[in-house]
Amino acid sequence: MRSMYFIINPKAGNGRCRKVWGKIELQLKDEQIPYLAFFTEYPEHAKQLARQIAAKNDHEKIIIAVGGDGTMHEVMNGIFKHKNITLGFIPGGTGNDYSRGFKIPADPASALKVLLRLSKSELVQIDTGKMTMEDGREEYFINNMGAGFDALIAYKVNHSRIKAFFNKLSLGRLVYVYLLLRELFTFKTATIDLSIDGYKHTFNQTWFVTVSNQPYYGGGMKIAPEAVPNDGFLDITVVHELSKWKLLLVFFSVFWGKHIYFSEVKTFKGKQVSIQSKEKLFVHGDGEHIGQSPLKIDIQVKAMQVLTRWQNMKEVDVKARDSNDIH
Repeated sequence: MRSMYFIINPKAGNGRCRKVWGKIELQLKDEQIPYLAFFTEYPEHAKQLARQIAAKNDHEKIIIAVGGDGTMHEVMNGIFKHKNITLGFIPGGTGNDYSRGFKIPADPASALKVLLRLSKSELVQIDTGKMTMEDGREEYFINNMGAGFDALIAYKVNHSRIKAFFNKLSLGRLVYVYLLLRELFTFKTATIDLSIDGYKHTFNQTWFVTVSNQPYYGGGMKIAPEAVPNDGFLDITVVHELSKWKLLLVFFSVFWGKHIYFSEVKTFKGKQVSIQSKEKLFVHGDGEHIGQSPLKIDIQVKAMQVLTRWQNMKEVDVKARDSNDIH
């Protein structure tokens, strides 16, 4: 049997994750399931813990991140080069887009039951993305990355005091909308040179570019409706030459994946992407601030073994997806 480890971010969800872990811990003890648990204490600590657990020996292990998408991002970066690890996730943060994309229930007890069942069945290998920054630094993403306006919003969300206020009201998802409206009228668009598998494109007045491995980001926005995490391709979305008011319409349509029908929204599939512009653009990975453009993105085909109910990645269970909404 694989050893089971939990890495918990007690500050995720404005501290809500500590209560999430309390429920999980009781359930584990009731079912007499052996485990080890580690709590993060500072930024990048989850990555460090995951790396230490993975490198301890060559035994097969399951590491379950308990927190938000940022916690998951750190853990997967810590274990990426270790093939003896299977990755799981129990949502306890604000956005929890990983749980939407990989069909993990929002309820902690239900999520644990699903993960325990999946750990006994055939495991799924998924693709990931690798970002290479201008200074040569490498960072991996499991959900998506973005450059431009969406990355600015992600940065503002993670550094805003208003996030805690929305979380206390159980309205965490609305913080993205609030900050979007606040930043909308001062943001300056840019000309972006985009290369996809060697084909070059230039987009003027570009708001943002996202590169996705699964459909969801930003707390439930369906940015890449056709993205499949094990198809060997990344899904690229470009939003450009939009007025500020029309951008609002596009953003609200993203929750249903209808933005792709606007003529100002371009979509592509590819394996290698580069993003360049004269202006430095904010860059995020899984909603976490990574740095600034320029950068290159490469797909890592079936590079990560995960616990997911998406055995057939092209089938979307609407009921399961909607159950991941935050209440």
